[in-house]
This record gives sequence, structure tokens and C-alpha cells, in this order.
Amino acid sequence: MGEAVAMILTIFVINILYVSLNTIRLLMTMKGYRYRAAIVSVFEIVVYIVALGMVMSNLNDIANIAAYALGFGVGIVVGMKIEERLALGYITVNVITKDYNLDLANQIRNAGYGVTSWLASGRDGERMMLEILTPRKNENKLYQRIIAIDDKAFIVSSEPKQIYGGFWVKQVRGGVKKK
Repeated sequence: MGEAVAMILTIFVINILYVSLNTIRLLMTMKGYRYRAAIVSVFEIVVYIVALGMVMSNLNDIANIAAYALGFGVGIVVGMKIEERLALGYITVNVITKDYNLDLANQIRNAGYGVTSWLASGRDGERMMLEILTPRKNENKLYQRIIAIDDKAFIVSSEPKQIYGGFWVKQVRGGVKKK
């Protein structure tokens, strides 16, 4: 009985590890980290072969198959949590504010972010539009700063696929500009 439980737990844990590596590798590939993704894939496939081999050699035990399936599902969540912590890549944050007097653009610039701003027209009149590029690891700090200045600001973020030229590339590659 003890060996069966150990086998189930081992399959479960190994599959969490496999799927976590798979998720991280996939996200690295999508964000252009091809060499890091290749290194992760080497470890991923070794773990996969071990886990699959354990299940295939014991197909008559439904608990092993269930452990494999549950480990797969949990591995997806764990992999996504790890990627959130790594915060790979960059985000573009678009901010729309109706209050020009806040001088939001300069306050964000003074915090070290690159900001492009322009006058925009909304349903209820003129608005100030800001576009900010930052590493994903700074995303929450940026949101907090914007909301502290203007809690009614409309904020939308997206991940750019490619970045080339200009002030942003020079400043953002190393993180937020140091003052």
C-alpha cells in the first residue's frame, strides 16, 4: 500500500514539474527568449519521459492515471504563477484622464517612466492620452502610481510584440530610468 501511494504522489509531483516547465517554455518562446526556452525544453522533456514512463508501466492502476491528470492541471496553474513572478517582457500602458491639471504625464516621467502624451477627444469632451512602456516587473507599481495621482483614470495595458528605436528602447531595456 505504501509503495502505491508513493507512486501516485511521485507521478503527481513530477507532472506538476513537467507542465510548469512546459508552460514557462511556451511563454518564453512566445516572448522571443528562444535560447532560454531551448534550455528549459531539455529539462522539460527529461521530466516528461520519466513521468510518462511511470504511468505507462502501470496503466492498470487508475490512481496513477488520475495522479497524472491532476498533476497536469495543477502544473498549468503553478507554471502560470512562476511566469507571473518572472514577469518576462514589456507592457504598454495606455492611460486616459480628463483632468489636465493633474500633470499626470510629468509626474509619471519624474518617476522614471517614458511617457508620450497627446490631446484626445472622447464622448464627453477632451481627454489627455498617455502611452507608457515599462518592463512587466514594474506593472503593478506603475498602476499604483497612476491611481494615486488620478483614481478616475482609465487604464488599459497590452504586451507589444516588437519594440524598436526611440527613447523607450534606450531607457526601458535596463528598467525604469534612474534619477
